[in-house]
Amino acid sequence: MWSIIRFENLHELKRICHWGPIIAISVITVCSSMAVIDSVLWYWPLDTPGGSINFIMLINWTVLILYNYFNAMFVGPGYVPIGWKPENFHDAMYLQNCRICHGYKAPRSHHCRKCNRCVMKMDHHCPWINNCCGNFNHGYFTLFLILAPMGCIHASVILIMTMYTQLYNRISFGWSSVKIDMSMTRSNPQLIIPFGIYGFAASLFALGLAIGTTIAVGMLFIIQMKVILRNKTSIEVWIEEKAKDRIQYYQTGEHFVFPYDLGSKWKNFRQVFTWSGLPETDGIVWPVHEGCHPYTLTIEQLKQKADKRVRSVQYRVIEDYNGACCPITKGFKTFYNTPCTEEPRIQLKKGELVSATRGLR
Repeated sequence: MWSIIRFENLHELKRICHWGPIIAISVITVCSSMAVIDSVLWYWPLDTPGGSINFIMLINWTVLILYNYFNAMFVGPGYVPIGWKPENFHDAMYLQNCRICHGYKAPRSHHCRKCNRCVMKMDHHCPWINNCCGNFNHGYFTLFLILAPMGCIHASVILIMTMYTQLYNRISFGWSSVKIDMSMTRSNPQLIIPFGIYGFAASLFALGLAIGTTIAVGMLFIIQMKVILRNKTSIEVWIEEKAKDRIQYYQTGEHFVFPYDLGSKWKNFRQVFTWSGLPETDGIVWPVHEGCHPYTLTIEQLKQKADKRVRSVQYRVIEDYNGACCPITKGFKTFYNTPCTEEPRIQLKKGELVSATRGLR
């Protein structure tokens, strides 16, 4: 694990000190800990081979989930070098320039405002790993998305069976009532780990987390696999949709073909998942579909940028704004309609002109 995870500097450790990783690691810890404790109550690992296999698998899920999670966080997506330029100077006409990174954006790269760098094959900035998902960590991130639901399903089974068996041993039926004695168990008074009302509440809480994680993370895995099998990213899906809208709006008669779909789901799959854990490409040069130009996508992006400038609407700032995340002083309506995003806000001064590229005239 440590041979793969590399820290460029100690500042990388600060990625953990963020609400996303804190919540994610807490959920993993709660679900794993309660599943381990409950597995001892329900299926003692030293009595039968089945109990041993169950316990080993449970530990194995936790190790694999944390391994891929921390790799996704610390290996990182890979960044385009500051001041990067294409080897062939004439290719610069097909690329966008990044004023912040003082260079050109390599094909499939995008500038992340949160990371403040141009990210190789950027898919999105994920708050749960407090890092971008891109070229070098896309595989680790996707493996985490499938391993987490599988581990949570296993944990859910253990939690449900433990609560069922423990309650079954404590329920007594009367003619007109049902009593549950959580202070002791009739069948096995020599429990290694006592299971009382607090144990039941903790198991129920962990079960809720496990089921919620299975649904939410499982849906993210399905979304990621759909784009991976087409060798796309979430951003590139959006670019392709805008390309079709642009062609239809202006009736240009163009036929846009996404250049990085290699025509085979297996070949597209291998672009992300390899036995070494590292992608096949360096994040700068990419194989393209037969008949496509190496800069087909970047040329389309330049066209969309030009179209965006034509459609932009200018507004004049009527009040100063300091860029605060929650503008309480600007009224309830402004505060309520603040975008739910971690992207930095722009400081504004009264009288300035601002171009809005996504507004309506």
